[in-house]
Amino acid sequence: MGSIREIYDAKKTVFSCEVFPPKKDKPIEPTMEKLAAFKDIAPDFLSVTYGAGGSNAGHAVEIASFIRKDVGTDVLSHITSVGFSREKLDAGLKTFTDNDIENVLALRGDRPRTMTDEEYNSRDFFHASDMAEYIRKSYPSFTVAGACYPDKHFEARDYAEDIANLKKKVECGCSFLISQLFFDNDSFYKMSELMDKSGIDVPVSAGIMPITNARMLGTTVTLSGTSVPKSLSDVIAKYGENDDDMKKAGIEYAIDQIKDLLAHGVRGIHLYVMNKPETAEAVFAEVR
Repeated sequence: MGSIREIYDAKKTVFSCEVFPPKKDKPIEPTMEKLAAFKDIAPDFLSVTYGAGGSNAGHAVEIASFIRKDVGTDVLSHITSVGFSREKLDAGLKTFTDNDIENVLALRGDRPRTMTDEEYNSRDFFHASDMAEYIRKSYPSFTVAGACYPDKHFEARDYAEDIANLKKKVECGCSFLISQLFFDNDSFYKMSELMDKSGIDVPVSAGIMPITNARMLGTTVTLSGTSVPKSLSDVIAKYGENDDDMKKAGIEYAIDQIKDLLAHGVRGIHLYVMNKPETAEAVFAEVR
């Protein structure tokens, strides 16, 4: 185990999943029991989220360490520039090193509700690129990943600005990228074309979320700003009232997306599976 970038260099397609730790006031054991199932599924790596303002930070390192040592899978730990001062980041990276965690996903993150305007406007890292550059220069043993947005980051004025920001992120030290979830592959292909034209040449994993119940879609769109194509709306309209049928149809929709992406030579598939190993198992069984 080591740099996740080396996995992309060695394999035609990298398969990974995103999981999340319990909030800091919740027990950790039930999550560990769920995640243990990923040992048999054997993704190339698992990424572990970090909540706004550290809402689940108390267990994030524990879960990442569990994945590394007990699940036996490479791990990518999220860090948010809005949630870390330089001093806090130094301490966090030391903790990662102590737990053999060598890969981080640099994100800006959402502003915590409790953060004052003064704190927000005086933070050490205004953008994920600022934090990526600091880690690359100060902690070269870490591999840094970044995020990209097929439907454009909601704060960017247009795609040109979004791609310019992405290029800066890569130049600052992000050696591979994971996309925000999307439901229309044309959005991913458009982003990829713009990246190629701008000279961004790092591996990109396509972020796919199987919609296993109709309620997920509203929450997902609200949080991510992702557009919903008619083909998915039709699936929700047809199967949304029946949870079992919706789960099956949602997984089939994700599988169809992935097969098309693989046919177009995508470098990686990253499943947003919401701590549901059974979903990952069903998808990977059809696309690997």
